[in-house]
Amino acid sequence: MAKSAIDILKEAILLERRGKAFYTTCAKQTQSEAAKKIFQMMADEEDEHIQFLSKQFAHYQQHKEFKQSEAGSDVDDSTVMEILSEKIRKEISAAGFEAAAISAAMDFETRAIKIYSDRAEQATDPNEKEMYQMLADWEKGHHFWLHKINEDLKEQIWYDNNFWPF
Repeated sequence: MAKSAIDILKEAILLERRGKAFYTTCAKQTQSEAAKKIFQMMADEEDEHIQFLSKQFAHYQQHKEFKQSEAGSDVDDSTVMEILSEKIRKEISAAGFEAAAISAAMDFETRAIKIYSDRAEQATDPNEKEMYQMLADWEKGHHFWLHKINEDLKEQIWYDNNFWPF
């Protein structure tokens, strides 16, 4: 049975709240300043998603249609993430808490991408389609950086432990 637009919005808001809680907890628990900044930046972006989706939810409940989406985040995090990713490699163990949190966050972002991409594909309302595609793209950006950091950490552990066969 297909989920209603309201059900999907509720699921999306809950997903974002869980993400914010996860990233906020990780930011508080890490000893790495670079990891703390990344997790806090992710928590802040999840909060933006919550606010955005909550406005859409309220509008949809009142008007039974989706508002046209405002442009996504104007912040280009790529430079910040590049710098932080380098610092993380120096500050954390590839087998420690932060690395495990990054791996879990990747799974979290993958789930969000699937939910948003699937809904964007199924939506018949052009504003709904645009909104979910924008959210999917935003989450893909998160996943990209988490994946890059994770790969850097995996490579680091290989070098640190001489796992290379040559």
